[in-house]
Amino acid sequence: MKELYAKINDALYNTYYGINRIEEEELKKSRFKDLTVKELHAIDAITMHDHLTVTQVADKLNLSKATITSTVDRLVRKGYAERIRDEKDRRVVHIELTKKGRLVCRAYRAYHNMMVRSFLQNMDDEELETIYQAFSNLEKFVNSH
Repeated sequence: MKELYAKINDALYNTYYGINRIEEEELKKSRFKDLTVKELHAIDAITMHDHLTVTQVADKLNLSKATITSTVDRLVRKGYAERIRDEKDRRVVHIELTKKGRLVCRAYRAYHNMMVRSFLQNMDDEELETIYQAFSNLEKFVNSH
């Protein structure tokens, strides 16, 4: 059991850093090479249609409002996002993806869907349920810290 635990631990570690490495490499090769992985994650958190505020994006990514504000500043400068004042309350500013931002967001989500399909291929319902439960446990742990 200890050996299996160590193998799972190594697999999680290698997977996390492997996904990060692939994202960086693919960004460098793409037409979106002006983005960092952190900016890409912010684009994904902003989402296609939700028009979140900076505070909502910061909460979603578990980052400070100041960090997200500077990230959004860069995304606006690069043409991936824009700030939109709320019509009802002009003090509230929403972040919206531009056409360019929506394009990269769709590509990023397609990549993740392909990765998950690859990961789950050839598994039966019971195996899928076990994996779902394991990831739910991991998500609860991560969100509690």
